[in-house]
Amino acid sequence: MPSSKPHLAHAIALEWDLLRTAQHATKYHLIPMTSITGRAEDIAAEDAKGVTTIRDEITRVMLRYLETDTLLSWAPEKEPDYVGRSKEKRETLREKQIKAAQPIISMLVSTVWPGVELKPTLDANSIMPLPQPQQTVDVIRGWLSSLSPYDLAGVERAGIATKSLLVGARVVSEWSENFRHLRPGGASRTFGIEEAAHASSLEVRWQIENWGEVEDTHDVEREDLRRQLGSVILLVSGCSS
Repeated sequence: MPSSKPHLAHAIALEWDLLRTAQHATKYHLIPMTSITGRAEDIAAEDAKGVTTIRDEITRVMLRYLETDTLLSWAPEKEPDYVGRSKEKRETLREKQIKAAQPIISMLVSTVWPGVELKPTLDANSIMPLPQPQQTVDVIRGWLSSLSPYDLAGVERAGIATKSLLVGARVVSEWSENFRHLRPGGASRTFGIEEAAHASSLEVRWQIENWGEVEDTHDVEREDLRRQLGSVILLVSGCSS
C-alpha cells in the first residue's frame, strides 16, 4: 500500500482475518477492499508501462453512465395518480430529485469542473435522453484521464454502484487525499456514505413508499450500496501532507 494509506492496509488485513476458508477469498462481496485496491494497482502497473487500456475502458464506461446519470434523470413533470395515494399535496419525485441533485451539481461545476454545464438528461415530458454539451464531455474525459490510479478506481466503483458518474466524482473529490485543496482551511467534509446513498437512491425509496419494500432485495441492495461507497472512501483517503 502507499505509505499515506495505513488505514487501507489495516482494512485489507482485517478483511483477510475475517475469511474462514481460502475459497472465501474468491467471493467478491467478502473482499471489497482487496478487489478495489487490486483494481487501482492494475491501473498503476499499466501507467508505469505507459499503457492506458484500463484507463480508456473506465473512461468510456463512466462517460456512458453520464449519458443517463442518476442525478440528471428526473421523473416527468406530471406523475400518475396511484391507487391509494393520499390526495394531500406533497413533493413530487421530480421535485425531490432536483432538490437532491442541485447541491452536488453546483459543487462540481464550481469547484471540480469550473464552468462546465450539466443539463438534465430527460426533458420534463420525454423519456428520450438528451446529450451533454461536447465541451462538458471533453472536460470530464480530461479530468478522468488525469486522476491517480486510486482515485480513478474509486470513481469507477462509486459510479457503477450509484449509476452516477456525478456521485462518484463528488465522493472522490470530497475524500481523496489528492483533492485536499478543494477544502480550503481544512473545512469539514459534508458528503459521505449516507449523503451519496441518499442522492442516488431517491427513486427506489419513492417506489418503496408507494408499493412497499421487497424483503431480501431492497434491504440487501441498500446495505450493499453503503458497503461499496465505504470501500471507495477508504481507498482514496489518506494522510499525505
